[in-house]
Amino acid sequence: MGELKNTVSKRRNVLRIILFVLSAAVIAYFYPNKNNREYKYTVGKPWSYSLLTAPFDIPIFLDSATVNAKKDSIDKAFVPIFRIDRTVEKRVSEKISSYYKVVFYTGDLRKLESLMSDIYSRGIVDNDVYEAVRLNRLPNIRVLHDNVLQTVPTAGMVSVKVAYSYIDSAMHSSPVVSNVDLAKLIVPNVVKDTLTSNKYLEDLYRNTMAPAGVVQQGERIVDRGEIITPQTAMLLTTYESMMKSRSKLVAHDAQYPVIGYGVIIVMLLLLLYMFFHLFRTRIFNDNRKLFFVVLLVTVFSIASFYLLSHFRSALYFLPIAIVPIMLVTFFDSRTAFFVSVVQVLICSLASGMQIEFVVMHTIASVIAIDTLQDLSKRSQLIRTAILIFFGYALTYTAMYVISEGNVNGITYKPYVYLAINSVFLSFAYILIFVCEKLFGFVSKVTLVELSDVNNKLLRELSEKCPGTFQHSMQLSNLVSEAAHEIGANTQLARAGALYHDIGKMENPAFFTENQHDINPHELISPEQSAKIVIRHVTDGLKIADKAKLPDVIKDFIAEHHGKSTAKYFYTTACNNNGGEPVDPAPFTYPGPNPRSKETAILMMADATEAASRSLKEHTDESISALVNKIIDGQIAQGLMKDAPLSFRDVETIKKVFISRLRTIYHTRVSYPELIKKEDGKKNADEGAKQS
Repeated sequence: MGELKNTVSKRRNVLRIILFVLSAAVIAYFYPNKNNREYKYTVGKPWSYSLLTAPFDIPIFLDSATVNAKKDSIDKAFVPIFRIDRTVEKRVSEKISSYYKVVFYTGDLRKLESLMSDIYSRGIVDNDVYEAVRLNRLPNIRVLHDNVLQTVPTAGMVSVKVAYSYIDSAMHSSPVVSNVDLAKLIVPNVVKDTLTSNKYLEDLYRNTMAPAGVVQQGERIVDRGEIITPQTAMLLTTYESMMKSRSKLVAHDAQYPVIGYGVIIVMLLLLLYMFFHLFRTRIFNDNRKLFFVVLLVTVFSIASFYLLSHFRSALYFLPIAIVPIMLVTFFDSRTAFFVSVVQVLICSLASGMQIEFVVMHTIASVIAIDTLQDLSKRSQLIRTAILIFFGYALTYTAMYVISEGNVNGITYKPYVYLAINSVFLSFAYILIFVCEKLFGFVSKVTLVELSDVNNKLLRELSEKCPGTFQHSMQLSNLVSEAAHEIGANTQLARAGALYHDIGKMENPAFFTENQHDINPHELISPEQSAKIVIRHVTDGLKIADKAKLPDVIKDFIAEHHGKSTAKYFYTTACNNNGGEPVDPAPFTYPGPNPRSKETAILMMADATEAASRSLKEHTDESISALVNKIIDGQIAQGLMKDAPLSFRDVETIKKVFISRLRTIYHTRVSYPELIKKEDGKKNADEGAKQS
């Protein structure tokens, strides 16, 4: 049997290790690769990340505004490139020569040919170019000849129209003008070379975009708080582009940082595993609770990675304090603090400002834990959210002053984001409710609601079993005070005590506190009586299932008698058997024995309070003796062997019970009766006679 237990324990440990390893793998998988990271920044605003240095040499390119200005300057100074079409003049000369065969004015034709030669030697351009020449916007042009650019003045160049007018005026009296189609004859010979001009212009543009310098490896690119200039923005764009290209070209180098972050994540989760294994065994051994904690850390880590990589302001509005709020509500403050520290450290790995992230969110988590030790009302959560906002705001201001040395550059936006964060925290109430339903947890808020005596089930108990209800009320005060003294869950102990005897509603008259002169047990055998009394446990569990009470409340119903014996009826049966022992099985409660501090306290209180009512004298000595006798007897029977109570806890519980029972059964002072005047005179006369 021992070997089987060890095997099961080892398997459970392996499953828990797999759970943590799987969580680490998922978190590492979703971790944003910083090599491919895109920073969020705005020109004219401060750089909100930590110091960024060049991991390699980065060329300094001009910003777009400067490049555009230089391009405009190039456009204004650029001299277009033209080409001189020598074939035009040749074709015109040939055309004029063709007229010699049909026109007999040879002299006029020679004159026309001479004029045309003169004009073409000066250059004929199209009308747009001539307009620029005429307005002195184009005093020179460049002509590409034998791959060599030559600058040519435009002073003598004319348009087709001007050339036509010039020839027409020079030969207006010649019949040649009327016989020769000058409009078709005169065409431009100096033509803009658009292709070559664009090519040269692109070369000039390309020169403007050439690196103006180099940021050497290890040199500062930008530091936190610096105003982002257009030049810095261009440098950051180059840095991001080069990081992406380098990570693609050298994939194995790009994975090294990811592996490093993965190792840190595994180490942090390993610390979390060790904490639960060593200090929170009840959570560690409960797969449901452990899965909830690991799932909470994993989900918030992934959500934080996404927000931090996509929103520059996520540092401020990321509601990480929800994690300690959830954990302190369902578990305890130490668990909440340890897990929240691990959570903050994991999330900080994806933040550009890691120190600020850790400080701000750790302070917020501590505020959440300290102000929600006993969450019983929604207003407490709102109060906590407000306090966290002020904690965030003061921390942010202090960190800014430390970094910048002044408060001149502080803007209102971070405080707005912090306010949004606090609003998110106030909605944790809804998340708590959802987790209660999904994981079967019970928050203190739910326990407060269950402890309301106006609850339907408790009202029914008070109507059907008024004596049992009063007994439960008295026990709730007794166990809650004892739980408080030993550091147990006070609210859970109170709620459990109120419901532990609800099974008595099925047979109220068979329980002493509800009887009035008639005792039905006198009419039946001890075995039958024991069966009815013991059945109030199973009946209570059925009622609890029907009312959908939480499992932790059902534990009080099942464990408040443990596997003890209905001693009164067992003793009666033995006496009826001539003093010989009988089979104890029919007189034994089904159990199990108490497995928590709270149910153990209830077992002690239930037996002690019931027995105290049978005392003839409620003196300090009798009460102390009764409490010690009953509790020591329960321990001797082994009823407390599964309860996580120390000897010190037991002694503290005894002292609380003794003190409370003394208060309940305190000795009252007898009040003297008022002696009437006539009676006083009569008594005086009788005294005189006797004397």
